[in-house]
Amino acid sequence: MIALDLLAIVFIFLAASAWRKRNHVSSVVGFLAAALFLSLGLLCGAITLGIHGYRMFTQEALAATIKTEPLGPHHFRATVTLPDSSLHMFDLAGDAVYVDAHVLKWRPIGTLLGLQTVYELDRISGRYQALNDEQTLARTVYSLAAKKPFDAFDLARRYWILRPFVDAEYGSATFISATAPGGGTYEVRVSTTGLLVRPSRTR
Repeated sequence: MIALDLLAIVFIFLAASAWRKRNHVSSVVGFLAAALFLSLGLLCGAITLGIHGYRMFTQEALAATIKTEPLGPHHFRATVTLPDSSLHMFDLAGDAVYVDAHVLKWRPIGTLLGLQTVYELDRISGRYQALNDEQTLARTVYSLAAKKPFDAFDLARRYWILRPFVDAEYGSATFISATAPGGGTYEVRVSTTGLLVRPSRTR
């Protein structure tokens, strides 16, 4: 972003110099080039703000550790520990804990600008085993996403100008039973193919 802004400043000086020399064509070209680099710099800044809360990964990364504790029929508590060691507790209705995430993959041009494949956990909710329960009983859902001025995932889907930078943006979800007596501890992991969950190796 800084390099693009510096290039914009250089072209502004070159365009101004050409204008003083009455070389109007070169001046207009210089100002257009400056506007282009300035726009690209602003776009990179917007993307940087938009992926606040997202985390980079290459193959597989630990997205969260979830400990479940049954509280009653179709009712359990989920204690979520995120990679930054922050702890969140949710009382959920259902028989399983359900987690979904946003994943953003960038094209080579985005990689050249320093952008890496990133993900962000979006929501956690309870999921019922029986479809009829899912349709008729209480639903609980909470946000896991970091607060930000805007979300790069939403921007990538809404604005065509980001198409050359974005290779893929998709949602992924996984769930695991929360009805085991005494509860359980699980690792939610994210890979290039999406979310997966497995029992935690930590005792």
